Amino acid sequence: MSDEESRPRIEVADIVRKYGAEYRQKHRLDSWHQGVLNAIQNCRTQILGGHIDQCDCCGHQAISYNSCRNRHCPKCQGMDNIRWVQEREAELLPIEYFHVIFTLPHELNLLAQYNPSTVYNLLFKAATETLQSFAKKRWDGTLGITCVLHTWGQKLEQHIHLHTIVTGGVLAEQKQRWINTPKNYLFNVKNLSKVYRGKFCSELKQAYRQGEIINPPGSIIAKSEEHLQYFIEGLQRHAWVVYSKPPFAGPEAVLKYLSRYTHRIAISNQRLLAEKQGKIEFTWKDYKENCKEKEMSLKAEEFIRRFLLHVLPKGYVRIRHYGILAGRDRQAKLTQCRLLFGLPAQAKKERQSNLELLQELRGADPTACSICGQGHRVFMVDLFSRWEIDHDPPVKAA
Repeated sequence: MSDEESRPRIEVADIVRKYGAEYRQKHRLDSWHQGVLNAIQNCRTQILGGHIDQCDCCGHQAISYNSCRNRHCPKCQGMDNIRWVQEREAELLPIEYFHVIFTLPHELNLLAQYNPSTVYNLLFKAATETLQSFAKKRWDGTLGITCVLHTWGQKLEQHIHLHTIVTGGVLAEQKQRWINTPKNYLFNVKNLSKVYRGKFCSELKQAYRQGEIINPPGSIIAKSEEHLQYFIEGLQRHAWVVYSKPPFAGPEAVLKYLSRYTHRIAISNQRLLAEKQGKIEFTWKDYKENCKEKEMSLKAEEFIRRFLLHVLPKGYVRIRHYGILAGRDRQAKLTQCRLLFGLPAQAKKERQSNLELLQELRGADPTACSICGQGHRVFMVDLFSRWEIDHDPPVKAA
């Protein structure tokens, strides 16, 4: 399949270019959200500058425009994702790995919109402390946990949840032995749910009392201790969803899973179908019907609103590691674990360049000329910056 055939029919950038200005007029956006929209609409256009490549055989020239490199851009996550997964490969142990998902109830959605960093941090803290407390009580050891924050559902609605990849075993406190979990079993999810709910609600109450929470307009949550207590009790009335999937079929399956989830954004360009009469059509999976693929349509304004719900605070880290995978002691702890399994210490690999990585993935030289077809290499003959071109409407690179 050619690049032209594989290119999406419509992109998020196209939607922002066509409807972004109108959306900005109707909605007051802060500078961060404005910047995200600007980056997406300008990505790989003449506005960001670029370079000209020329074949040293046939003389064919091609313009390549620069990427915005914004992590919310659907076109700028591929290489980061590949590199991240490769770096994790060295950390895999010959054990079972479990996939546990912690979900926040939708009653916290509005609070998260006004306090994203605080609410997301509480989610990370409550989920990981719950898992580690169970491991400590049962085996007196420490798990390895990798967490990936997602804030969206298939319809772009707000659905805040944390994907965790958990080692099927612990490093004992004395660091002299490894203890495996029972085969195909980690912890009872109902018990996890109760402890997770209790930890989150306790931390949320403390954050309110310490003035770390901004009260959403019209909310009475923080007007008094009684209102706060009533809100917390409401959260505790129903079970919180904790879902544990069966263990992965070997370490390779862990990497395959991570490659799909780590650097995703709210919606990929491949899911977009069309833009018609001010509406955006896209596909979504209905998990209640065995992941059946369906189609839905949203007004462009609503599409952009939902997309912006999932813009993370500036500098926020959405992939985190805990336990034996955490901090500066990670390599020492992993080396200790490998020795306990009778494995040699993992040799450090040199970082590949983007060209080397692309060549490895494609099995062909990415700098080869696509016109003459004789494998002659192309080379850069000119650079141009955004300040050296006319500021016309963005033009996508061919």
